[in-house]
Amino acid sequence: MNSQNKNKSERIKLICDYLDKLYPSPPIPLDHINIFTLLIAVVLSAQSTDKKVNEISPKLFKLASDPYSMKDLGQPNILELIKQIGLSKTKSRNIYRLSQIIIEKHNGKVPDNFDDLESLPGVGHKTASVVMAQAYGIPTFPVDTHIHRLAQRWELTNGKSVIQTEKDLKILFPKSIWNKLHLQIIFYGREHCTARGCNGMTCDLCKLLFPNRNEPILWIKP
Repeated sequence: MNSQNKNKSERIKLICDYLDKLYPSPPIPLDHINIFTLLIAVVLSAQSTDKKVNEISPKLFKLASDPYSMKDLGQPNILELIKQIGLSKTKSRNIYRLSQIIIEKHNGKVPDNFDDLESLPGVGHKTASVVMAQAYGIPTFPVDTHIHRLAQRWELTNGKSVIQTEKDLKILFPKSIWNKLHLQIIFYGREHCTARGCNGMTCDLCKLLFPNRNEPILWIKP
């Protein structure tokens, strides 16, 4: 192996090749039944873990897997079912209200565009991006904490904001792989290049990309 740190174009190729071998077909981390339940799962995942969402969502989705049944369930019952999740009161209000709006304004169908999605309560750009990518197959690059952290460690962005990280990654990587790559990076960040387990010098991919790096990378949290 070349002992020199890789330049950016070399890093891009190495990252893609490495992650393709490790995660050839990355699954969607959040369990869901349909597009509506995917949207709800992503809303629930804000400031929570996918693992926790997957633990509590089956009971909720068994009772309400579409906006009509979710609206009929009512906010108090939604809250009772999701109370173990962080920000449960706010999320229960948002889930109830977005169900109403989807019924009233979108004929019960989850919107397939950013403007309408981001106008829903509790749905920001990242949530909308996940739905657009995983439900509708529209190329997006949702940036979560893992992607923001790894993009800094791999020197693909200055790390000033998740918005800037998203812009930088969209420029660097082919549009055709955005939806797959963002999942691959998330899985790698969870399993190998973790917040505490790697400092840009520890995991196999960081060492491959930067064999001469001798100072840890202190990432800027979003």
